[in-house]
Amino acid sequence: QVQLVESGGGSVEAGGSLRLSCTASGRPFTNYAVTWFRQAPGKEREFVARITSYADSVKGRFTISRDTAAKSVYLQMNNLKPEDTAVYYCAAGVTNSDRPGQYKYWGQGTQVTVSS
Repeated sequence: QVQLVESGGGSVEAGGSLRLSCTASGRPFTNYAVTWFRQAPGKEREFVARITSYADSVKGRFTISRDTAAKSVYLQMNNLKPEDTAVYYCAAGVTNSDRPGQYKYWGQGTQVTVSS
């Protein structure tokens, strides 16, 4: 089992920044790929970022990084837009897929709200 806990969400104005953290416990962290997804109200959960890959909508604004020693993955989000408003989830799995269904372990999510 892997337990994931996200933190760092909040409310910001358009153009602002937030840094999300995803911290893991349980099985060795290095066994898994960790990916960020998000889900806006009334929409399907969508891929945001994993190491070396970003959704087109966030390229150039979001940066994912990983600290293996800290068992954490971070998502630095700059120049936030209202359309970035969503619950952000980190997920771990033995996969490099962009599809949520391919991930076995999920955090509880953290809300990001961007006002115009």
